[in-house]
Amino acid sequence: MTMRPIVRFGDPVLVTKTTPVTTFDQRTEKLVRDLLDTVDAPGRAGVAATQIGVGSRVFSYAVEDRIGYVINPEIVELSEELQDCDEGCLSIPRLWYHTERAQRAVVKGVDLRNEPITVEGTGLMAQCLQHETDHLDGMLYIDRLSPEDRKRALRDIRHSDWFLPAEKPAPTTTVRLPSAFGGNA
Repeated sequence: MTMRPIVRFGDPVLVTKTTPVTTFDQRTEKLVRDLLDTVDAPGRAGVAATQIGVGSRVFSYAVEDRIGYVINPEIVELSEELQDCDEGCLSIPRLWYHTERAQRAVVKGVDLRNEPITVEGTGLMAQCLQHETDHLDGMLYIDRLSPEDRKRALRDIRHSDWFLPAEKPAPTTTVRLPSAFGGNA
């Protein structure tokens, strides 16, 4: 069992569109196993490959009694009926915001044998399918918030104890090389 660490907000992999899987080999199997192991923890509904630092188009889910994965998922259907939900993300820990999602979603993709699969759901499952597919498209759920709520979310992230802003560059200093290296002694 390999539970992989979750990449947090600020890592470029989270906002980079993923690459479709074209080779179905042991590496792909290991990625799927790692995603399934990583999602199999309390409070987790889904984990996208980007959330464990991998730029491949794969996600896992664990909603109610349904556990699985989808390789190369694409949303093929969303209901017109919407649901209002509080949404969070493992990559943006302990922060939840009101998000509007379709009440029902259908995702098509393939399994480890490159055979077609379809996953559909309503409520939390629909929210999960949309959230994880967004990750694979380089989108975070806070990108779907109203401008005011997104501004508040970004402020909350900056003030979170888990957020580490980029390090400041070291001050520029003059380095004097010894004469043996072409400098002045």
